[in-house]
Amino acid sequence: MKILLIGEYSNVHNTLAKGLRELGHTVCVASDGDGWKNYPRDIDLEREHIGRWGFLRNLVKALPQMKGFDVVQIINPMFLELKAERLYPIYDWLRHHNGKMVMGAFGLDHYWAKVNSELMPMRYSDFNLGNEVRTDGVSRLYLNEWIGTPKEKLNRHIALDCDGIVAGLYEYWATYNEVGETGRDGVRIKDKIKFIPYPIVMPEHSDTSFSGGPVKVFIGISRDRSAYKGTDVMLRAAQDLQAAHPGLMELHIAEGVPFNEYRHMIDRCDVLLDQLYGYSPAMNSLLAMSKGVVAVGGGEPESYSMVDESELRPIINVEPSYENVYRELERLIQHPEIISQLKCQSVEYVRRHHEYTKVAKQYHDYYRSLF
Repeated sequence: MKILLIGEYSNVHNTLAKGLRELGHTVCVASDGDGWKNYPRDIDLEREHIGRWGFLRNLVKALPQMKGFDVVQIINPMFLELKAERLYPIYDWLRHHNGKMVMGAFGLDHYWAKVNSELMPMRYSDFNLGNEVRTDGVSRLYLNEWIGTPKEKLNRHIALDCDGIVAGLYEYWATYNEVGETGRDGVRIKDKIKFIPYPIVMPEHSDTSFSGGPVKVFIGISRDRSAYKGTDVMLRAAQDLQAAHPGLMELHIAEGVPFNEYRHMIDRCDVLLDQLYGYSPAMNSLLAMSKGVVAVGGGEPESYSMVDESELRPIINVEPSYENVYRELERLIQHPEIISQLKCQSVEYVRRHHEYTKVAKQYHDYYRSLF
C-alpha cells in the first residue's frame, strides 16, 4: 500500500512509518516535526521560522505530492498549522485525491473536550475530576477553543466523513466510544473507533540496574500546559518529598531545555513523573520505560486490560491529587529494592505491547480492513 501520514505528535507517525516500511509499504510523512522536537519527515511543513506566506507557498508546492495514496492518516483534526476554516478545503482535497481517510484520536480535540466535560465516562481526565468539571485556566481555555467553534465544526466534519478513527490510548478510545453521531453513510462515529497502541523503537540497550544511592527523579515542565497536565501538582509533591528526604531522592527538573538535552536528562534518571490525569502511559512515558526508567503517572487497570496485560504492572499509578503523588513516590524511594524489578517490567511491557513492528502490523491489518 501507499500510505501518507500527515502531522506529528511525539514521533508517532515517524515511528509508525518506519514499521510500515519494514512491512513493505511505501510511506510518506508530511509534518512540521512536532515543533521544537524536530522529528524526521519526508515533506517539511514547518511554519514557525518561515511565516504564514512562506508556509502557504510550501504547502501549495507539497499538495501535488500528497495524492494517489491508498490511505491517508491525519494526526488530529487540526493536522496543519492553519486555522480550522482553512483546513476544510484541504481535507476535502485530500479526500477527493486519495483512497481511505483515517483520523487520529491522539490528543486534544472537540470530542475529548466535550465528552469529558459533559458525559465524564472516566473517573478523571484533563477536563473532569469525578463529576466536576476542572476549572483551572488552561482547561477552560481548551474548552472554549473546541466547543461551539470552527474547530468543533471541523472535527465533526472529519469524524463523520472519514473511513476510520484510530485511538492511541485507552482514554481516547473510551471517549470516542461515547459518540453516537451518525454520518451520511449511516455509520456512527463510535463504530469507527479502533484502538492501536503507540509505536516505540526499542533501544539496543536498556539500563535496568539500580546501584543504590538517591533515587533520581525527573520531571519536565511546560509552563503553558503545566496545570492542564498536572505537572504543577507532581512538581510540588516531588519538591516537598525531596525536602523531607534529601538523602533518598534527587529531583531533576527540565524546563526550556533543548530537546536532545531533555532526552539525555531522562536517560540519566531512574523515575519519570508524567501525565497526572492520564489512565495510560503516553509517548513520553513509553520512551522512558523502553530505556528502563520507571514511570509514575497513568497506569489504571483499564489501560492494562486494553492491551490484555495480566502479569506486568510496571507503572506507579497515581490518582490526581498532591497527597496521592506524595504517598506513592515516598513509598518508592523508601523501598528502592523494587526499582530494578520495575525497570525490567517497564522494558518488557513496552516490548510486548508497543514494539514498532508489532504496532505497524496492527495498522497494516486495520488499513486492509477498510477496503
